[in-house]
Amino acid sequence: MTAPDLDRIRPMANAVRALAMDAVEKAKSGHPGMPMGMADAAAVLWAKHMKFDPADPQWPDRDRFVLSAGHGSMLIYSILHLIGVEGVTMDELKNFRQLGSKTPGHPEFGHTPGVETTTGPLGQGISTAVGMALAERILNAHFGDALVDHHTWVIASDGDLQEGISQEAISLAGHLKLNRLIVLWDDNSISIDGSTELSDTVDHKRRFEAAGWETLSVDGHDAAAVDAALTRAKASDRPVLIACRTTIGFGAPKKAGTAGSHGSPLGAEEIEGARKALGWEHGPFEVPDDIYADWQEMAERSAAARKAWNERLAASSVREAFMARMAGGVPKAAQDALNAHIAKVVEDKPKLATRAASGKVLEAIAADYPALIGGSADLTGSNLTKASLQAIIRSDDFSGGYIHYGVREHGMAAAMNGMSLHGGVTPYGGTFLIFSDYCRPAIRLSALMNQRVIYVLTHDSIGLGEDGPTHQPVEHLSALRAIPGAETWRPCDALETAESWACALERNDGPAILALSRQGVPHLREDDGSQNLSARGAYVLREAEGGAPQIVLIATGTEVELAVKARDMLKEKGVAARVVSMPCVERFLKQDAVYRSSVLSEGVPCVAVEAAIRWGWDAIIGRDGGFVGMTGFGASAPAEDLYEHFGITAERVVEEALKRV
Repeated sequence: MTAPDLDRIRPMANAVRALAMDAVEKAKSGHPGMPMGMADAAAVLWAKHMKFDPADPQWPDRDRFVLSAGHGSMLIYSILHLIGVEGVTMDELKNFRQLGSKTPGHPEFGHTPGVETTTGPLGQGISTAVGMALAERILNAHFGDALVDHHTWVIASDGDLQEGISQEAISLAGHLKLNRLIVLWDDNSISIDGSTELSDTVDHKRRFEAAGWETLSVDGHDAAAVDAALTRAKASDRPVLIACRTTIGFGAPKKAGTAGSHGSPLGAEEIEGARKALGWEHGPFEVPDDIYADWQEMAERSAAARKAWNERLAASSVREAFMARMAGGVPKAAQDALNAHIAKVVEDKPKLATRAASGKVLEAIAADYPALIGGSADLTGSNLTKASLQAIIRSDDFSGGYIHYGVREHGMAAAMNGMSLHGGVTPYGGTFLIFSDYCRPAIRLSALMNQRVIYVLTHDSIGLGEDGPTHQPVEHLSALRAIPGAETWRPCDALETAESWACALERNDGPAILALSRQGVPHLREDDGSQNLSARGAYVLREAEGGAPQIVLIATGTEVELAVKARDMLKEKGVAARVVSMPCVERFLKQDAVYRSSVLSEGVPCVAVEAAIRWGWDAIIGRDGGFVGMTGFGASAPAEDLYEHFGITAERVVEEALKRV
């Protein structure tokens, strides 16, 4: 089945324009201008170049399409409907932006079939796409062209390119020469406030060129020019930016080329004028059969490509390995290696910083977990995120297991989302906990999209010492715990660190944040490690002696040692104290009331100790509970001096406990 002739592109594009106008008008909300402006370029891309079978939107070797300009969501919804993706019906287009519809205001992964990633926060889509393109190259290096040979396509707006994260992303993509990544820039020079000249005079083509990209320029309304540019881009040895000069709101008689078509319905009069200008003689939400037929030629062409791929997969000697990679589970050999590591930790009882304990987990499992792809934002030696056998991923060799992201925390986090979404890769990446601020928008999207992305965030408190308050996180644990669907793990010793890693790897419905220490901590567990006690978020580490507990001491991470010391001091004063280690507050709060009560002992007062602010702890200790931690920023000094200075000591825990018994 051949692609439609180029002279059929304009009617196909006009169908997208009409559906976008009609849906936004019916919803009285939305962004019609971008879909109308980019409809021609998008129609050429999907009709002649995309490899995407609507009958199987999860086909592993499909091309990925990312609408980074997510405000123009009616572009992708219209196309998915026109090519016949099941579930994206005309009724769903009519219910655009309405509660429960499959056509929300911005594209959402897992909600609308055919949407590859959640977009809307500008800059995130293009940056996530870098991770998708990177995952494609990694899997291609492992399984070859027969099974992995596809492109990642992006439509990006002026706003996407203005966001700072885009520079991090394009720099990484250019450095790695991700030539399967092609970005169509909707170069319409309009933003919400008006002309982009109000705020931006950057030559974006030269910026991409400086980052190692090939750049092309076309009239975005000239189908032949767009087709030629896409063909050339696919042959490039670098990532490609195609600047598509377009008119926002193309066809609208008064609002085309203006901010008036960007984020508001056009209105009945303007829509009538646009229909006349475009020669679209059909009523609202009406598409003639011949245009449906043109769009669905693309589907038939891709179906043939998928059938050929299925035949290659069936005949492949690496079929089982490939399917296992795409299924995303933890290999049994890696699970066995982790269990053996846990047994060794129990035997050796090492005193280690939890960042070092994390590094030993990676050392134990990396050989048996080829899908586990690590990296760091220029802090490898501090985060301890690289196993010794992991080779570096380079532009001429993607077969390794480790990425040097450079000082690009935000770009790293978004790229990890893209790798996870692509499939076949379990990404983890490291930086300091303080710099989770730079990663936070992408971490939030990890949670929103239920992606297994692992953030290894070291130097987790004032305990990092001399670097001072600019590097000492105090509010970050609370901020990360506030993200719905994310889980923040702060282990107290090497055994809890291994258990936290096990929980992070086993989870397939959201991200895990490992908050790890710079300073060493003793081995505190007294059990044999056969059960993952951390898996329920909290457990009794030391039971009260001499009767029922009179006070419950709760701690995380490095402060668990202080709680244990305080328990022994309270015993000398005749007070029975239970110590609860709580490596994951979020996990614990999800447990049933019976378990929570068994750990905290209903009616018994609590004191929590954590070298961070109190925010969020009242849900566990109550407003009258005691808290030993931070009330402001840190200072520059050795760690032991800082703990004494800020009163995060066993003596202070005892003092707070005695106030409540």
